[in-house]
Amino acid sequence: MRLGVLDVGSNTVHLLVVDAYHGAHPWPAHSEKAVLRLAEQLGPDGSLTPAGEQALLAAVRDARLAADRLGVDELLAFATSAVRDARNSSQVLARVRAETGVELRVLSGADEARLTFLAVRRWFGWSAGRLAVLDIGGGSLEIAAGIDEEPTFAVSLPLGAGRITRDRLAGDPPAAYVIDEVRAYVAATMEELDVSRLEGFDRAAATSKTFRSLARLAGAAPSGKGLWAPRALTRTGLKQVLGFIRRMPADAIAELDGVSPQRSHQVLAGAIVALAAMDRLDLDAVDICPWALREGVILRQLDLST
Repeated sequence: MRLGVLDVGSNTVHLLVVDAYHGAHPWPAHSEKAVLRLAEQLGPDGSLTPAGEQALLAAVRDARLAADRLGVDELLAFATSAVRDARNSSQVLARVRAETGVELRVLSGADEARLTFLAVRRWFGWSAGRLAVLDIGGGSLEIAAGIDEEPTFAVSLPLGAGRITRDRLAGDPPAAYVIDEVRAYVAATMEELDVSRLEGFDRAAATSKTFRSLARLAGAAPSGKGLWAPRALTRTGLKQVLGFIRRMPADAIAELDGVSPQRSHQVLAGAIVALAAMDRLDLDAVDICPWALREGVILRQLDLST
C-alpha cells in the first residue's frame, strides 16, 4: 500500500509518501516540504493571517498534486497546533477542503503525544521498558510516557519553539535579561506538570527536528552517518549548547552543522524548552528517535486497516 501523510505543522507543510504494509518497516518513497512557519503567522487577534492562509492553500494544493502524481492510495492529512490554535481555524479548514479537496484532521495535543509515542515505541521496541518521550514542535511541547504502545501519560504544553520565539524572544540575539525572563517563564510552565503521573521510566527519548539539531550541536553523529546511527543528547551537552548560542544571531546559528537556515532563529527557544523539560523530568540524557508524529499516523492507520 502506498500511503501519503500530509503534516500541516507549525513550521512546515510536509508530504511523506511511504510504501507500507502491516508488520513491515514503512519505507519512504518521497518527501517534500514547504516552510511556512504558521506558528509565526498568527495575527494579534490569534487568527491565521491572510498571507498565512494563502501560503497554506498553495502548499496543500501542491502536496495533493504530488500525491496524485506518485500514485498514493490514501492520503492522511492532519494539522497540529498552529491551525488548532488559530481563532479562524474552522474557516481555514473549510476553505482548504473546498479549494484543494483535502480534508485536514486537526489533532489535539494529547493525540499528537500519543501518536508520537507509538512511533517511538515501535522504533526502540519493548526492550526500552517504561518509556518517556519528549517532542518539541513549532507550537507545542508534547510529553508522553508508558509501558505499552498506548501511553498512560500524554500532555501538550504551549511551549513550541516557534511560539516562544514569536511571543517572547525579541531581538537577534535577544538581550540577556530577555533570555532569563523566557527561561523563568518556561520553567514556571513546566512546574505545572504533575511528574508523579509519569510513574517512573526506564528509557527517555526525544524526537523532532529541534531535538535532532540540538543533539548535533552537542556532538551527536551527523545525518550522513545514516538513520540507524545511535544519537543522544545529554543535559550537560545541552547546557553547553545553550551557553554559546544565546549570544549568537540567527544567521550565525544557521552556519552551524545540523541547523537549517529556516529554523535557525528558533534554535535558542528550542534549547530553552528542551533544558527545562529535562530539568523537570530530571533526565541526564535522552536518546534521539528518527521517527515521530508522521510515522505514528502511518503505524496507527496500518493497525486499523488489518
